[in-house]
Amino acid sequence: MSEFHWKTSITKVEPNKIMVRGYPIDRLMGQISFGQAVYLLWKGDLPSPKVGRLIEAILVSSIDHGPTPPSVLAARTVASTGAELNAAVAAGILAISRYHGGAIEEGMRQLTTIVKRSSEQGVELEEAAREFLQELKAAGRRMSGFGHRLHTQDPRTIKLFNLAEELGLAGKYVKTAQIVEKILAEMTGRELPINVDGAMAALLCELDIPPEIGNAFFMIARLPGLVAHIHEEKTRMRPMRKIDPQDFEYDGPEERTLEGGFDG
Repeated sequence: MSEFHWKTSITKVEPNKIMVRGYPIDRLMGQISFGQAVYLLWKGDLPSPKVGRLIEAILVSSIDHGPTPPSVLAARTVASTGAELNAAVAAGILAISRYHGGAIEEGMRQLTTIVKRSSEQGVELEEAAREFLQELKAAGRRMSGFGHRLHTQDPRTIKLFNLAEELGLAGKYVKTAQIVEKILAEMTGRELPINVDGAMAALLCELDIPPEIGNAFFMIARLPGLVAHIHEEKTRMRPMRKIDPQDFEYDGPEERTLEGGFDG
């Protein structure tokens, strides 16, 4: 072997055969969900259908949040210059960072710290959470995944947590997030609800996902939304326009139900 020889355990490709983590891809196709496939790639094993269903819900929860998030404004701005789709998508993805879609990793680490302290010190989760939040406050830092500029109760969080309970996947991390939400309200005197980043952080901890890839779930989820905005920008708007993040109007369908609403 040469000095440049290296190994990978993800996908094996041979003539007429592709194996993802040991599974022939043509046998996975039509049999597992996209969420299960993502878990398989990142964790190395096939998850249960319940875990796959929760991951699917996580991905749907962040698929879009209107035209004003920084990632969408970045993608639309680049698209308005006539740039190719991949360039506009890249611009949107690059805008995802600490204050926009990038709080999941830090939130996972913070929740893990609280749960670990509770276990190691033999104290209740609430005591460990209160101590940790006081430390954050003293250091001028904040808890990631709490509060929202628009929602006082994030409907995505409510649905995700209810689904996790239904599937039997809500445990100590979901409980810790709910405890933190209560303590933050006491400490600040205002409601700081668990936002979708915080919900994703708690649930990904429940699924034993490594924190360092936590933000990738938001990136995967948001990519289709970015493509939708890029396509609309290219097909409905004039090139090189000044994009006002406030002076816009929604003119799509009003609220619909799923009954009879499937296309194809």
